Amino acid sequence: MLEKFLKRSSWTDIVISTIFVLFGILLITKPDETVGAISVILGVVFIAMGVLKLIEYYTSEIREDYLLTIALVAVIFGVVILFASNAILSLFRVILGIWIIATGIMDLQTILAWKQVKSPYWSISLALGILMTLAGIIILINQNIIYTTIGIIVVVYAILDIIDRIIFMKKIDNYMKND
Repeated sequence: MLEKFLKRSSWTDIVISTIFVLFGILLITKPDETVGAISVILGVVFIAMGVLKLIEYYTSEIREDYLLTIALVAVIFGVVILFASNAILSLFRVILGIWIIATGIMDLQTILAWKQVKSPYWSISLALGILMTLAGIIILINQNIIYTTIGIIVVVYAILDIIDRIIFMKKIDNYMKND
């Protein structure tokens, strides 16, 4: 019985990871459309959650103020996600790009100190500082790079999880045979 449960659970995890692989591929190949769809779905979910909490607030015998607060916050959050998702994502990208550039520039300043003390690592650190600064500039210029990177991470994670689940199912078979 335990074996069947563990195998069924593993197969569910494999299906979920396969969905993540598809999601990651969509983020890599069509980042704007994927993020737009996610924004619409999240916006609608938050608005629906808010409306349900509002209904719960008005239909319950004891009116709990926290339900009204949750309902209003959820609806407002849903509307913001629905209509201003691009602005929020762009602001995040700009802040991230500026932060990476600033870190790269600070690293370049540190490298000057390393060169003065004749450290052998200053040339490697110089190259990494320049690369970091360039990465920040690329993030500022190309908004899809973040989505592509997230997509790659999601695909790698999902594939590793699928492999892990298959190995786990094989081990369960071996373990159950030994008992």
